[in-house]
Amino acid sequence: IIKWRPISYGRLFATITPDSKKQHHGGLSDQDRIFTNLYCDQDPFINGALKRGDWHRTKDILCCPQEFILDEIKKSGLRGRGGAGFASGVKYSFMPKKSDGRPSYLVVNADESEPATCKDREIIRHDPHKLLEGALIVGYAMRAKAAYIYIRGEFWDEANRLNKAIDEADEKGVIGKTSCGSGFPFDIYVHSGAGAYICGEETALLESIEGKTGKPRMKPPFPAGIGLYGCPTTVTNVETVAVCPSILKRGGNWFASFGRVNNRGVKLYCISGHVNNPCTVEEEMSIPLRELVERHAGGVRGGWDNLLGIIPGGSSTPIIPKSVCDTVLMDFDDLKDAGTSLGTAGVIVLDKSTDVIDDILRLAKFYRHESCGQCTPCREGTGWMEDMLERFKIGNADYAEIDMLYQLSKQIEGHTICALGDAAAWPVQGLIKNFRHVMEERIDKYKAEHPVTNVPRVLSHLPKKGSHQIYLLNQRKQFHNYE
Repeated sequence: IIKWRPISYGRLFATITPDSKKQHHGGLSDQDRIFTNLYCDQDPFINGALKRGDWHRTKDILCCPQEFILDEIKKSGLRGRGGAGFASGVKYSFMPKKSDGRPSYLVVNADESEPATCKDREIIRHDPHKLLEGALIVGYAMRAKAAYIYIRGEFWDEANRLNKAIDEADEKGVIGKTSCGSGFPFDIYVHSGAGAYICGEETALLESIEGKTGKPRMKPPFPAGIGLYGCPTTVTNVETVAVCPSILKRGGNWFASFGRVNNRGVKLYCISGHVNNPCTVEEEMSIPLRELVERHAGGVRGGWDNLLGIIPGGSSTPIIPKSVCDTVLMDFDDLKDAGTSLGTAGVIVLDKSTDVIDDILRLAKFYRHESCGQCTPCREGTGWMEDMLERFKIGNADYAEIDMLYQLSKQIEGHTICALGDAAAWPVQGLIKNFRHVMEERIDKYKAEHPVTNVPRVLSHLPKKGSHQIYLLNQRKQFHNYE
């Protein structure tokens, strides 16, 4: 029996100081990998998990004060891996320190519906006990009573694996009434969704768990105050939770030794599209995008010079051209400076055979279909963008409509309850910003093939005299005494 001594907290953890002078990032060594069974080379369940170090000295961590665990996560520099990139330690500390009689809950967002993102499902398939151990530790740190893992409805096999892992953990006594013998009661439940992309938004997810239609709530109140069943709740991503046990066992400074300042740690990257070896790989934050693609995905199909552009953070992030891809780093700050976002790190590689307008059109159709319809800018605007892109695809448009499309996207961005409106607008904005010349060339080609379209397109006009519209305009002027 290990007797815990409060004075010896630091003995559990590594003593590594982050190297702020490190110039190059990437080439993560095997000994620093957190997800050592990412490709299911070993048993994903309890016996294999114990061999890989899961549940090792978890009781000792649960004997630490909650503030110590939160401070260690803050020290690690961990930022949310679900897309927003908010500081995880700070987010977890928003939960109430003293209960007002209501229980607190941890909700893990496993509704991985973002096109080109396939990291969380790999954790659930091949390393489910890392997720469960992380949920227990994070739940203890925020004084939660239970954790709900909301999993995408299409992940049938993954949900079964997760339920099996929970049964194994309960049988071993590492979760449940005593949780590793620490005396901290904690239960974990799996809740399957019905396949709606909008339920990846945290408040829509809570609505879905409660049995309601998955539509986002207005904020405030925020989930940390009034969340699941009206109780304090924190919603966090699968990968964010799953790395916490390694942070606590190896130390926050160890995790912070990777990546640039404000972009610390290691990360799962999903690389798909026109590459020779599509894969999900664990790498250091701030690795150059070109090195990530060439080292782990076998390079671009036809060579790097055949690259057209890359969507670096899942389908909702703006596309960047080859000139930016040559030097940009895969972290929050550098991609933001490049006019895009790290998002979920779902890297979509597009070579020169791609019809980039058609690709963005397909994304526009997806977001139009997945809009919950609650907010007018999103409900109406996503359909308008789709209609305009359908015409741009063949070139049946006017040059001025490019700016109209951009203005339309700006009317959607930032004017909705949740971020789905932003997610629909950003790919279109990236297309216009970086591939406007392609849109103009498509218009020129269409006009050359259809000479009748050389007549200037009328974009707007005043109502004709005597029409119903002019009548209404006159009535409005008289009512307001404008004449």
